[in-house]
Amino acid sequence: MLGRIIVLLVLILVLAGGGIIWFDYLNVIDAKTVLAPLFRFIGREGRTGGKLEDDEFLNLDAERLAVRLEAQALRELDLDKREEEIETRLAELEQMAAQLEEDRKAVEEMEKSINEARESAENIDRNVEGVSQRLTNMQPERAVAIISAMEDQNAISVLRKTEEIAQRDGTNSLVPYWLSLMAATPEGAARAAELQRKMVSP
Repeated sequence: MLGRIIVLLVLILVLAGGGIIWFDYLNVIDAKTVLAPLFRFIGREGRTGGKLEDDEFLNLDAERLAVRLEAQALRELDLDKREEEIETRLAELEQMAAQLEEDRKAVEEMEKSINEARESAENIDRNVEGVSQRLTNMQPERAVAIISAMEDQNAISVLRKTEEIAQRDGTNSLVPYWLSLMAATPEGAARAAELQRKMVSP
């Protein structure tokens, strides 16, 4: 009977020791902390866990809440940074849009000026062509008198347009005849030479 009791006690101790080792392996308990009294009994120092004060306790909900608050704070910082970047980008885009609008207006003004200059040049060209045609239809002496009374630049424009029309229509130009009539008088000779010289100049 005594032998059975001893065997059962040994079996209980073996099972208890094996359970402690297994739970320690699973990190469920700390074997050295649990067996600290036994270590002290045999004269060795065991490992003891930290002692909690009366007002200290583990609160998993508080830990989770703290983690969530920290994550939320990080998200808010990230959102603030993104919002700042978006505002900076919007400001840059608005500045670019304003610059593009200024450039567009400048281009429109340039196109307007070019069109006005072109229209003005076309009007001048039509007027010069009209004067040339009227002079061509006049008596040569009367045409020469009108040309002689013109300023040099206007007279040259009319003479050049007359030659241009003659070349376009395939007819003989009256310009050489007009200049010869103008050079018939001493005072007209110098004017005719001057006009002829300026006509061939670029």
